[in-house]
Amino acid sequence: MQETSRPIRHPAALTLVNRAGSLAESIGFRPFEPGSSRILARARKLSGFDFRDDMFREGLERLIRSLQAEAGLNMFGKFAMRNVLQRSANSRFLVEKAISESPAILDESIDEPVFIIGMPRSGTTILQALLYRDSAHRSPLCWECLLPYPAPTPETWRDNPRLDTVRKEFGRLFRLVPDLRRKHYMAADSPQECVAITALNFCSYQFLAQAYLPSYDHWLSNEADQVRNLRWHKRFLQYLQSGGIRPVRWLLKSPAHLLRLEALFDVYPDARIVMPHREPSRFIASVASLITSTRSLYTDHDDPVRTGRALLRTWGGYLDRFLRDRESLGTENRFVDFHFDEFVGNQMRVVDRIYDRFGWELDPQSRTRMEDFLRRERKDKHGVHAYSLEQFGLSAAEFDQRYKRYHEFLRELKAT
Repeated sequence: MQETSRPIRHPAALTLVNRAGSLAESIGFRPFEPGSSRILARARKLSGFDFRDDMFREGLERLIRSLQAEAGLNMFGKFAMRNVLQRSANSRFLVEKAISESPAILDESIDEPVFIIGMPRSGTTILQALLYRDSAHRSPLCWECLLPYPAPTPETWRDNPRLDTVRKEFGRLFRLVPDLRRKHYMAADSPQECVAITALNFCSYQFLAQAYLPSYDHWLSNEADQVRNLRWHKRFLQYLQSGGIRPVRWLLKSPAHLLRLEALFDVYPDARIVMPHREPSRFIASVASLITSTRSLYTDHDDPVRTGRALLRTWGGYLDRFLRDRESLGTENRFVDFHFDEFVGNQMRVVDRIYDRFGWELDPQSRTRMEDFLRRERKDKHGVHAYSLEQFGLSAAEFDQRYKRYHEFLRELKAT
C-alpha cells in the first residue's frame, strides 16, 4: 500500500460542461432526468418486443429514485446514467426477444460453472484473466455484456462492429478518467464480472460503484430476490452460448456472490468456488480508492471519507453473512481458498492447486498461454495504484474490532 495518492483530474471540457449544466438547472432546465416509463417505452420500440417482469421494473424504479434523491449527479453524470439505464433496458428487451423466438435456448446446459468470489481488490481480476487462458473456459466479455444482441457466433466473437464500438467507448472513458487506468484497467474483449450481467436486471452492485445510492444498496443487499436475479444470470449465459460457442465450463467472477451463496447453489447446484482472501484493511482502502475515481466522473460532490466509512461497515456485515452461510450450506468440498499474498508470490502454484482440487486437467498449450500472460502483465503495467487508510477516514485499529470473525478465518487459512 502506498501512503500517498494522486489528485483525480478530468479534461477541462468536462468541467465546463458540468458548470454549464449547474447553471442551466438553476433556471429550471433539466434535460436528462430519466423516467422508468420512458426508458421501457423506448426499449419496447427499439426491440419490437413487449417484455414485462416485475423484478426488472422494480429494480429500475428503485435505482432511478436513488439516483435522483441521493447520488448528487453532475450534468455529465445525469446524461451518462440515463444512457446506461437505456442501454441496459434495450439489451434486456433484445435478449428476451431472442429467447421468445427460440425457446430452445433455455435448454442449453450450464455444467459445473466456476465462480471466483473473492472480495474486490484481492486478485480476482488477474486470476480470472489467467484462468481464461485455458481453452476449456469461457467468460462473458465486456462487449458481450454491454451489447449482447445478437448472440455471438464463432465467426463474430472476435471481430464485429459491437466490439469496435465498446473499444472506442473504453478509450473515451480512460481519457475522461485517466486515474482509472492504473486502478482497474479493462478492455472491450477482456472477461467481465457478473455484475454486468445482473445490471441488465437492474439488480446489480455495479451501479454502487458509479454513484452513492444508499437506499438502492439497502434494497439490493437485504430485500431483492437473489434467486430470481441469478436465474436471469443463468438465462443470459444460456443465451450467449446459443450462438455456438459452448465451453467445457463457464468461468465467472463477482464479489457480489459472497452475499448470495445460498441463491448461487440453488441456481447452480454443481458450482465450483474459487476464493482469494485478503486483509480487510488492504482491500477496503483499495476499493474506496477505485470507487472514488469512478464516482468522480458522475458527481462533483462525492466524499471519500463517507465512502471509506460505508465500506468499512458494509463489508464487515457482508463477510459475517458469508461465513454464516458457508458454514450452514455444507459445501466445503466445492471451495478452494488461498491468501492474496500466496497468489502474488506464485500464481501458477495457486492455479495448480485449483486444478488438483477440482480434478481438472490443464493441457500444455493452455499452461503456456497462462505463463506467457503472466510474463506480459506486470502489476504496475498501467501505473502504480496509490492509496492510504487515512484519506478515507479509516484506521487500522477499527479493522481489528469490526473484522474479528474474518480475521479468525484468515488465521485458520494460513495455518493449513
